Order: sequence, then structure tokens, then C-alpha cells
Amino acid sequence: MSTVTPVNDPLVGNVFGDRYRLVEKLARGGMATVYRALDTRLDRTVAVKVMHEGLGDDMDFARKFDREARAAARLSHPNIVAVFDQGEHRGRPFIVMEYVEGRTLRQIIATQAPLSPEKALSYIEPVVKALAAAHEVGLVHCDVKPENVIISDRGVVKVADFGLAKAVTGQTVTATQGLLIGTVSYIPPELVTSGRATSRSDVYSAGVVLFELLTGRKPHTGETPIQVAYAHVHSDVPAPSSLGRHKVAIPDYVDALVAACTRRSPSERPVDGHTMHLRVARARKALLRGLDDDPVLAERLGAGPEADALDPAPASPVSPVRPDARTVLIRTKTPTEPSSWRFVPRPENGNRRTQVGTPVSPVDIETTHDGVRYDTETLTAARSTSVRPLVRVSQTKVHRRRRGFVALILLLLVGLAGGGGTYYYFAEARWTTTPNLDSMTEQDARAALETAVLGVSITREYSETVTSGHVIRTDPIAGARILRDGSVAVVLSQGPERFDAPKLVGLVRAEAVTALTKVNLTVGTVTEANDETVPVGTVVSSSVEPGTKLKRATSVDFVVSKGPKPIDIASYEGKAADQATKELQAAGFVVTATQENSATVAAGLVTSQSPNSGQGKKGDTIALVVSKGPVMVAVPTVRGKSKADATTILQTAGFKVTAKSIVSSGIAFGLAYGTDPGAGTMVAQGSTISLLVG
Repeated sequence: MSTVTPVNDPLVGNVFGDRYRLVEKLARGGMATVYRALDTRLDRTVAVKVMHEGLGDDMDFARKFDREARAAARLSHPNIVAVFDQGEHRGRPFIVMEYVEGRTLRQIIATQAPLSPEKALSYIEPVVKALAAAHEVGLVHCDVKPENVIISDRGVVKVADFGLAKAVTGQTVTATQGLLIGTVSYIPPELVTSGRATSRSDVYSAGVVLFELLTGRKPHTGETPIQVAYAHVHSDVPAPSSLGRHKVAIPDYVDALVAACTRRSPSERPVDGHTMHLRVARARKALLRGLDDDPVLAERLGAGPEADALDPAPASPVSPVRPDARTVLIRTKTPTEPSSWRFVPRPENGNRRTQVGTPVSPVDIETTHDGVRYDTETLTAARSTSVRPLVRVSQTKVHRRRRGFVALILLLLVGLAGGGGTYYYFAEARWTTTPNLDSMTEQDARAALETAVLGVSITREYSETVTSGHVIRTDPIAGARILRDGSVAVVLSQGPERFDAPKLVGLVRAEAVTALTKVNLTVGTVTEANDETVPVGTVVSSSVEPGTKLKRATSVDFVVSKGPKPIDIASYEGKAADQATKELQAAGFVVTATQENSATVAAGLVTSQSPNSGQGKKGDTIALVVSKGPVMVAVPTVRGKSKADATTILQTAGFKVTAKSIVSSGIAFGLAYGTDPGAGTMVAQGSTISLLVG
């Protein structure tokens, strides 16, 4: 995993399993993110690895993850990062591990590689010790790489992700997808071709890591993961010494060790971490002794797994010599020298090694590590010696009678054997077992069934977990009895079932429901929202883009228009027309204004508004009538007119008239002498004019 710069992470601060509070993001990888967390129950710092969204959706994977995490939690070894707990948080599996402060082997390779052979082996030895402990309990790592090896601040080497990698590999691993380039660089060929991993697969990956420690580069590279995976299947890992990048000469036996561990055929590698550790320890011991190239040691370290069967085991008592025994090399003390070798017989079918004294590495054929030479003459003599027993046949009556009885017994046994053979053919020999075809391609599955003399019928179905074109299951299942020449029903994956999300925007609600149902999707939450442009009842937006690949029955939410948002209409009658226009337009209305004279409303004020209450919508028109003030009329001339005529003239002009006498004494003739205001003055129509009468 690559180090992640601290940023705002939505999971930081969350409490997982009601116990583990995520404090800080530490690293992010292809399938999970690691956080430093506080175990609130025990008040200790732990590491919490949280699977990326989507990995926990499948129930089969969730069960497999739980099973593998439990298996990993049973591992207790100083070179293995301990697993404390596991669980699920809002659909995302997580695993709680020991928090190790330090740096990864990837960082050491990046800054120090190529390393000296001794230093490289000092890093790889605890790794294979950890693998040996896991293999002993039947657990395969499946993802051995420098990123999963941590060197603590105290210098302790620890391997992480036991069980986790195996669970995720079963869910996602293929040769073309689900893998990061960093992981593909260490993938064993059999995981590419068959998808199955064993302890020998971990040996291959560890061998590649050792190669990278020695050379500072990966053995196979390419522009895409599939190119790298192809190289692992079809090309051998080169000898580290052939690259010429090392600072210290690499002995031939270290080259041989890398070659043995990285052979493309699993059957030619050491069987597990224990046998690899024996070879690593032997090579490291030779390095510490300053041993340069050693063809004998190189031959033994580069040999196939059959060489591991000769490794000496802890000392045990010497078994009695029997005539049917074969000889093995045993080291013992003799009076004449500190130590020497002799041969003692061991049964051909014996499973335990028989030794006397202190065992040493069988690779030192000529000389032991303490300088004592093997007794090769004894070895040659022991191998060439044969025993031919003397055979005598008694002819006494008793012995002849016994021989006759034995012959009868033999005849009965032959008859029983013949009947048993017939029974075996009809009851057993006609049967075979169904081979394990899980995750094989169709071509490989057909080849395996052809080898087993079995027929095949193919059906296909969708799968969320098995890559398209690979076997999901068989009927009968793997290991089940089946008649020879029988047929196995094989179900192949078509990959995940996905449907294209339809375009919903612009459809009315009923049409949107039909469109989703037609492609096996379901209607999620339907909400209504105002929209200024989309007609009422028409889909405005949906939760997924058209063409998005979705699982069957996935819910799709969408929003339906309620039309424009209603706006309250305020009345502006009697208020300034400019203010009314400005505020109504800001609310979203279109304003029109006309002007009229008004004897009661001052000029510039709104005389009337339509509509002047209720609600409207954006774009509606509001009509305003704006006052121009009263009609102005010139006061007519009425001087010399009779009072009656003058009054009529003024009233006809639109004025109100009040008579005002200007004669205080004497005779009044009833004639108009003028008006107030005077003639020609512009006065508002309807105003009161004083008629001056004398």
C-alpha cells in the first residue's frame, strides 16, 4: 500500500464495532484502506483495515472473509501481524490488527536495493518463517509482496494480511482484472492459469521478493497487468547475478535458491514455507561462513522438492537394523575423531528420519561445517553390499502337510481375489470422482473432464463473484462419485448481470416507471420539486446517469416537476410607482404601467394594480395604473357677466363656484368683476373658484 497524505476522510472519527475509533488514515491499497485506531475498550492503539465499498455486498464473500479472518486470528507467531478482531460497519467488512510502527519492505527496497545477499536473506528468512507457521495450520497467504512485510522500529520483521488476501482473492482475482500492477508482479503462474493457490504459491511469491531484494527490480514488467501475468506464466525468473546490478557478488547457491523457489511448475518448488526456510537458512549460514560459489551447495539448493525429503530431522534413537532396510547417512562420535559419518539401515517405507548425534546439512556432501569429511568409503561399501539369504526346503511329513494346507489357503485366497476383483470392477472400478473445476475457464474445464474420461454439458448464468467464462459450480460437485463416461453439468459465469439505466428526464411519471420496469430496475424514491421550465408531472432529474450499468432490481430515484414556485402578490396601490415596479420585478413578475389623471391620487403614485393579491408564478404580468395627478384647466374670463352667467361658465369649465361680494355698501348691480384665482390661471379641474360679484 502507498502512504496516504492526511486529508479529510469521511470514516475518520467513526467508531467501528462499537469499539474502534478511527483516528488517522495510514495507507490505501487496491482493496482496502488502513487506519490507525483506538481500541476504546482496552485503551490501546490498533490498525483497522476497511474494505473498499462494494467488496462486502456479496454474502458469499462476507462469509468467506469472516472464515479467513477467524483462521488468521488463530496464528500466533512473532513474525506475523496479529489479528485481533473483525466485523462489519455499514456493509463494509473490516479487520482489526496489531499496530506496528515502522516501515514496509517496499520502502527498504526503494531506498536501499539492491541489497547484499546476506542482508537480503536476513529480511526474507523471517518472512518464510511466518509462511511456514501459516502453512502448518493450512492457511495460504496468496498475496506475499513487499507492501505486506513490515519492519518494526525495533527491527522485527512481520508479515501482514494473512487470511485477508485469501478471502479477497477468492472474490476478485483474475489474470486481467481485480489486480494492481504491484500485486501482479508477485503472482504465481498457477494463480493466473487456474485461480487456485497452495503453499507453493506463497513460496513463488517469496522467491520473487528475494529476487527484488537482491536486484532492486522486479523479474517481469509490462505496461499492463495482463502482460506481467503472461510473463510469469511463460518466462522463467532470471538469475539475480545475471543482471549485474548487485553491489556484492551473488554466489551461485543464492541464484539456485531463487531459481528453485520461482520455478513456473508448482511441483518443482519447495512444498511450503518450512522447506523454503530450511534452504534459506542453509544459504545464509554459508554466507556467514564467507563461502563463495559452491557448485555442490548450489545443486542441492536448486534441486526439486525431492531434495527436501533428505533434510535431517531432530535426533532420534537409532532403529534396529533389518534385512529389508535401506541405508541413510548418520553422523556419530567416534573415539578417533570429533565426529564422523556412518550408515545405518532404515525401512524403505519408514516415514521418520533416523539419526544419531547432531544433524548437519546434507548439502555438505564432501565436508561438514566443522571440517570433518564424510566416510565416503563406507558410503560406497554400504551401497554395493547385498545380502543373499540361504534357502532350504524341508521335506518332512509334517512340513509337507503344512505346505499342502498353505497351498489350499492360497487357492482360496486366489478365488476370493478373483471374486473381489469382479466385485471391485462392478462396485468400484466403474466409478471415478468429479474433478475440481472451480474458477477454471471453459477450455481448461473441458480438458480436465476429457482427461477424467467424463462428458460435459454447459449452461451459463450471471455471477457477481466469478469472472466471465469461468466455472461457477458443477453437478456432481468436486470429489463426488460419478460413473466413468458419465457427464458433468458445468455452469459457466457470464460475469455480473448488469442493465443500462434508461433516460428518465423529460418523461412523465408513468413513462419513467415503465422505462425502469422494462430493464429490470425498480422505482426508488419519487420526490416533487418546483421547476420554472419543466411542465408539471415531468421528470426533472434521476439518481443515476443514463447508460449506467446497474444490478437487477436496483432502485432508481427521480424528481418530478411541480411546476414553477408560487409567488405571493403584494398590493402597491397608493405607493410610488417606481418602488412598486422594482419590487415586483425582483419577485419574478413582469410589470406593465399606464398613466391616468386622478383628482384624488398624487402624481407618480399607483392608482390601481391588477392583480393586487393572491399568488402568481414567475413570469406572470402585473398591470399598474400610475396617477398623472388631476386635469389642469385655465380659469375662464367672466368679468362683466351677470352673476348667473359667470357661475354657469365656471361650472362648465369644471370648477366649483362660490360667490363673494365685493360691495360693502351702496348699490350692488349683480355683475361679475373677476375670479380668484384670476382668469387664465391653470387650476385643477374640480377646484373651487371664488366669483367676485359687485
